[in-house]
Amino acid sequence: MNQIWLYDTTLRDGTQAEDVSFLVKDKIRIAQELDELGIHYIEGGWPGSNPKDIAFFKDIKKVTLKQAKIAAFGSTRRAKTTPEKDDNIRTLVQAQPDVVTIFGKTWDFHVFEALRISLDENLELIYDSLAYLKSKIGEVVYDAEHFFDGYKANPGYALKTLRAAQEAGADCIVLCDTNGGTLPHELPAILAEVKKVITTPLGIHTHNDSECAVANSLMAVEHGIVQVQGTMNGFGERCGNANLCSIIPSLQLKLGKSCISEAQLKRLRQVSRNIYELANLVPNKHQAYVGNSAFAHKGGVHVSAIQRHPETYEHVRPETVGNVTRVLISDLSGRANILAKAEEFSINLDSKDPVTLEILEQIKEMENKGYQFEGAEASFELLMRRALGTARNFFSVIGFRVIDTKRHEDEKPTSEATVQVKVGGKIEHTAAEGNGPVNALDNALRKALENFYPQIREIRLLDYKVRVLPAGKGTASVTRVLIESGDKTSRWGTVGVSDNIIDASYHALVDALQYKLLKDQLGN
Repeated sequence: MNQIWLYDTTLRDGTQAEDVSFLVKDKIRIAQELDELGIHYIEGGWPGSNPKDIAFFKDIKKVTLKQAKIAAFGSTRRAKTTPEKDDNIRTLVQAQPDVVTIFGKTWDFHVFEALRISLDENLELIYDSLAYLKSKIGEVVYDAEHFFDGYKANPGYALKTLRAAQEAGADCIVLCDTNGGTLPHELPAILAEVKKVITTPLGIHTHNDSECAVANSLMAVEHGIVQVQGTMNGFGERCGNANLCSIIPSLQLKLGKSCISEAQLKRLRQVSRNIYELANLVPNKHQAYVGNSAFAHKGGVHVSAIQRHPETYEHVRPETVGNVTRVLISDLSGRANILAKAEEFSINLDSKDPVTLEILEQIKEMENKGYQFEGAEASFELLMRRALGTARNFFSVIGFRVIDTKRHEDEKPTSEATVQVKVGGKIEHTAAEGNGPVNALDNALRKALENFYPQIREIRLLDYKVRVLPAGKGTASVTRVLIESGDKTSRWGTVGVSDNIIDASYHALVDALQYKLLKDQLGN
């Protein structure tokens, strides 16, 4: 395998994404995650731009990394000053990183309009800055900003800027598609011309504005690029940067390019999700390789086929990137889905068992009413066990009442729920307040049951979603409520459907409590 060097810019480019912000301690944690994953270069930020990045470079020195090099990012010197007097260049050196990466102008349009200097002066900026930094820091990377746009506008000058970087001693010259508008078919011819005049190792840095960042990166590698820059989960300004979560397995599993070890590749999904968590963002379930839906199968024909040969509908084995095959239950399901799901829950079902057909018909009937079991697998397991007669009914709800009261226009409403539950031969009648009717009902159910089942105190409601199903009835429409709950060891989803939102919520809440008790009984 040919070695490809991975250069992660999540801690700089990634933080430029809308809705993404990391504390210094978050950045340290992410750096450790990336190091464990096997990333070769971790760009920590621009120490000359803000105090947070200065603090990162100070604190990361206290952390022992296994192999990753920490890079500091900045720009070429300003015009009319020398590198040693330029504040940005001085700050880069003072940060004492393993590597310094600076960007310079490649597009003549930017030289004239942004820097407002001559083309020759820009070449001096590039050469002087890199030569000075090379004398102070062991390894220096040059990012040729807007290279592809610059090449299309003025190929001769764009190549001159690369030659200036090469003559100054840059260890790697990175070709940047900064505006993200280049298409994959354009790269081979441009890279061929670059390699005629540049012998320095080349890198690629692409943005996703044309949805081609990953494709462009892979195309570049196929044509001799040895360093690939990108971010985890594709975080980045505007439409994002090249997504390393897609690039790494594509390089390793499809192009035969060595990046990280097989064991490290199996951590890819977990690292992806950890970074989503630190960014306080919901993971993209449809993300290639690492998303929850990446290896999820819904159609009965698909499920039947993958049970015999996974390759029929899976382009790689999910285990190689730390993911798993998932079987979804829906009105498209066949017997194979039911059997696969039963096996997942350690329930013995026979394809010829009438109960299998009964479950299948029940699912189709329920989904016709608006139920959906994708993301509500706990409700589905309870459905199967009830059909088989193996689900213990830990409690039953005799009845409930929810009251919302608003006494004054400028006051918030108050919510109170009253429930009657039966456990064994005992009836518990209790009430509780809450932040809204659903929360009040949840609190009342828990309060009534905790004396019988203390472990219910461990349950946390993690997410609550309401979907109004298209029925053309306005506020009288059917609603579907999906609840995600969790305890110390796991999380599970339940669903309820009704033309009354409180009733739909009630069904999902009761399933969540019943599932917790079942899970504990089975020792899961």
